[in-house]
Amino acid sequence: MDSLIAASARALAAGDALEALKRIALRDDPPALALRGIAMAQLGELARARELLRHAARGFGAHEDLARARCVVAEAEVALAMRDFAGSPRTLAAAAATLDARADPANALQARLIAARRSLLLGRLDEAAAALARLDSREVPPLLAAIAELIGGELALRSLRIGAAQEALARASTAAERARVPALAAEVAEMRAAIDRPAARRQSGGGERVLRLDEVVALLDAGALIVDACRRGLRAGATWLSLARRPVLFTLVRTLAAAWPGDVDRHTLIAHAFRTRRPDETHRARLRVEMGRLRALVARFARVDATGQGFVLRPRDASEVVVLAPPIDGDDASLVALLSDGAAWSTSALALAVGASQRTVQRALVELEAAGRVRSIGRARTQRWLSPPLAGFTTILLLPAALPPA
Repeated sequence: MDSLIAASARALAAGDALEALKRIALRDDPPALALRGIAMAQLGELARARELLRHAARGFGAHEDLARARCVVAEAEVALAMRDFAGSPRTLAAAAATLDARADPANALQARLIAARRSLLLGRLDEAAAALARLDSREVPPLLAAIAELIGGELALRSLRIGAAQEALARASTAAERARVPALAAEVAEMRAAIDRPAARRQSGGGERVLRLDEVVALLDAGALIVDACRRGLRAGATWLSLARRPVLFTLVRTLAAAWPGDVDRHTLIAHAFRTRRPDETHRARLRVEMGRLRALVARFARVDATGQGFVLRPRDASEVVVLAPPIDGDDASLVALLSDGAAWSTSALALAVGASQRTVQRALVELEAAGRVRSIGRARTQRWLSPPLAGFTTILLLPAALPPA
């Protein structure tokens, strides 16, 4: 390694991308291209960074598999920042194995942290937990230790293990201070602050109260029948029923729960479930059919009884019925929550994260853009979507798999 490459690498390790570029900006050999790519990534020029890293990987010879593996890891980190999940995880896993074999444990750990973070962004909490469990983070640089603890803290937070999240984030804060990376310290501080922000709204008996994450956990353990509008399902103790793919049935049970212990007239149920204000006999017939389906699905949780005016929800074992409403309303709240992280997402990445078809996500984004809640940049394959950060509350409960079944 020549002196300019070494000096540039030291500048990048210290977070000084401009100083690194001063030394290698005019060079086009593979090591310089790789360092230029990392510098451009630090400056936020992600597309250019990715291009440089790919050129560098192709430029290294067959005997330079260690350098190529490092380029693969750096490109994977850039792809993660771009919210591009099109690449195969096997490529990153192969690079990590090469780095282990060539005695580069720090970069191998970085590769596995990227894989864990990718799973977390896609809502695959089991995969992220398994990846973290396999990591050996002993005697690693403070920067990587902070990232590992930050991922562990976010995983615990999205699994609603508040105590474990606080412990992991405290360790992440200590490691970030040792690493002296302001951006990382700010990210840890932001996640710690999210624990104390409003996370959901409790609606019962005609009243509403804002809940923090720890209060949500307490509510889930309180024995009430909870109609969860964040994850679109019913919960009573450890029993969970997802209605995410049955939107009409979920709308009906949410409407009934919001009126509990009273009933809801048929006209209101039709208006909410079928989105019409002029019901006819066909709508009333469809309501009877859907109520029959709802009765069969929720039988272990509650009865749905007919009344003179409409229908009423009667819980079987729970003492009360509570609606857990998200901090922001709307069918597309999860998309807004994902976009509010400040990154630019592609339509395909959003579709993977929310578990919907790309066409469904495209239609939702067009509606959100018309309402001024999101905006797009670029066109065709380069199109990305952004949303202003949502201040004042946390969107943890709206992220994919934020409330997995118990």
